[in-house]
Amino acid sequence: MTKVTDKVELTRHGRVAVLNIDNPPVNALSLGVRQGLVDGVGLANSDASVAAIVIACAGRTFIAGADITEFDKPFKGPHYNEVMAAIEGSTKPVVAAIHGTALGGGLETALASNYRVALPSARFGFPEVKIGLLPGAGGTQRLPRLVGAERALELIVGAEQVDARQALALGLIDEIADDELGPAALAFAERIAERRPLPRVSGLTAKVAADRGRPSLFADYRKANARAHRGLKAPEACIQTIEAAVALPFAEGLTREAELSAGLWNSPEAKAQQYVFFAERAAAKVKDVPADTPVRQIRQAAVLGAGTMGGGIAMCFANAGIPVALVESNRAALERGMGVIRRNYEATAAKGRLSAADVERRMALIAPSLELAGIAGADLVVEAVFEDMALKQEVFRQLDAIARPGTILATNTSTLDVNAIAAATGRPADVLGMHFFSPANVMRLMEVVRGKATAKPVIASVLALAKRLGKAPAVVGVCDGFVGNRMLARRGREADRLILEGASPQQVDKVLYDFGFPMGPFAMADLAGIDVGWRVRQARGTTSPVADRLYALGRHGQKTGAGWYRYATGSRQPEPDPAVDTLIAEAAESLQIRRRAVSDQEILERCLYPMVNEGARILAEGIAAKPGDIDVIWVYGYGFPVYRGGPMHWADAVGLGRLVDGMRGYAASLGEQWQPAPLLAELAAKGQGFAGLAR
Repeated sequence: MTKVTDKVELTRHGRVAVLNIDNPPVNALSLGVRQGLVDGVGLANSDASVAAIVIACAGRTFIAGADITEFDKPFKGPHYNEVMAAIEGSTKPVVAAIHGTALGGGLETALASNYRVALPSARFGFPEVKIGLLPGAGGTQRLPRLVGAERALELIVGAEQVDARQALALGLIDEIADDELGPAALAFAERIAERRPLPRVSGLTAKVAADRGRPSLFADYRKANARAHRGLKAPEACIQTIEAAVALPFAEGLTREAELSAGLWNSPEAKAQQYVFFAERAAAKVKDVPADTPVRQIRQAAVLGAGTMGGGIAMCFANAGIPVALVESNRAALERGMGVIRRNYEATAAKGRLSAADVERRMALIAPSLELAGIAGADLVVEAVFEDMALKQEVFRQLDAIARPGTILATNTSTLDVNAIAAATGRPADVLGMHFFSPANVMRLMEVVRGKATAKPVIASVLALAKRLGKAPAVVGVCDGFVGNRMLARRGREADRLILEGASPQQVDKVLYDFGFPMGPFAMADLAGIDVGWRVRQARGTTSPVADRLYALGRHGQKTGAGWYRYATGSRQPEPDPAVDTLIAEAAESLQIRRRAVSDQEILERCLYPMVNEGARILAEGIAAKPGDIDVIWVYGYGFPVYRGGPMHWADAVGLGRLVDGMRGYAASLGEQWQPAPLLAELAAKGQGFAGLAR
């Protein structure tokens, strides 16, 4: 055995030299790995007794990408492209032995190798676009040559991952090792050791030549994905690099890839997306819940309520392979809920994302029941009934009597007091909030609401479960609306006031849409239901002069064809309605509000500044532990544009001093509610940002 660097060692197995990478936890392409690969390939090539080379990794995965912790440091050692050139330039065949994930730079390493062997459980992909970058070590040039531009667009721009079976069908790998990977890779290397010429992906031409005959390929892709890519720079850069792969020789394509990559590297969008990447991982860690906290196994779950939310939550469990009982008190509602679930799965299958067998397998994991006793065997129960405190307390009293000891009892409430719900049981330590976001089977956010009595193992267990469910969890404290809805209420208050002062619903919505939200507050209210907002206001004892009138008129949003907007039959496209303008003008007159022209900039500031201000109060109260937790909640739960990093990161970019000055200006005309929160004012006075609070 030869220690090439502290991260790479070379061992001999007969005629095969194995370069083994050991850089936990995910064998990222750090300096020691890059240098070790370059030097290791050189050593193997200089040894006349070596006939083939295998690149393998210790631990749980193949190279899972670049070392993102090096991004803000001066670059040292061989560049990624130098590593790939060393591998591809080997005079002896190089075999990549892949287990776990080959992502980003890991997949680029595999593509630079001559051959690829993988375990059936391996997964492959290019996730760089999610952090505002592109695969900059030849991935955008090699992949189209191997699989064609259309699939390359899906894998690189769409960040789609494929499993080993799909990779084999694509030609991305050469063999699946059904037994142990090490022996299989060695045997494969022995078999191909004498084959010449060595296959090199960079030399393939057939697929890109065929793609040159499809002139509309890239234009069609841009058009189909324009909404999803709105505001993001990386997708377009990725498309252009793949276009270069089709149009240019390999070396020129690499040059174009490098130019486009450099343009992204230090962009505000990439920095914001990388911030969210780290914030999401930090949000899953709770300071006083250490990593060795005991975790309860969730082998079986139950969901109470088969409505839109309950059905979506049941799908989350089934998608993760966890059997789940779906309990409803009304047979018609239960059948309706199961029907919606099946239609959702069948719609996904129609798009090619599930097989018919997958649909039936997941449906079989959901056991419909009209009996509350059906939850008796569950390790975790999620209540998703109507948002009414008395009803939820009664449900939890019943759960307390039926659920076995140690069962985690969770409420999906979006605003109510989790402590009061827990007090209805004799086991408040086992109670917490699991606030999913609609549609629960799609939205990634889960607010994990920690009650004053919630046990640490319960928190740890739900955080581990969130990972299994593919959710981005953030632990929050108990208050009205927790984090997300509490901040949303401040935005809603200003949006309501702005239309009374002279802005139109469509102007407010357009400003926030142009900022990067998927929709503005009024379009969102129509989607959620005007009646839903009315019930929340009834529970809180508050009013909204125009929204309450819409409710009374039966204008409940998209489901009734009219709300803040009107909707043609069968359409979800909002259309301005003069009748709403009249209602707004009448309400303003009754409240003696003089209407005026309102600028787009004022709309943006008045909708976003109060959110940031409330976020500062939330941090000061300890409802959220870190600014990044708030940003994760808003990016993954409320559509805050990821390329702006969330409201607290955005506020730092704008400058807290500017926010405080702006708020004090509005306070002079709009009232004391516009005074900056003490924490916000303190940070601004010190010239600091929220980012410093996370250190």
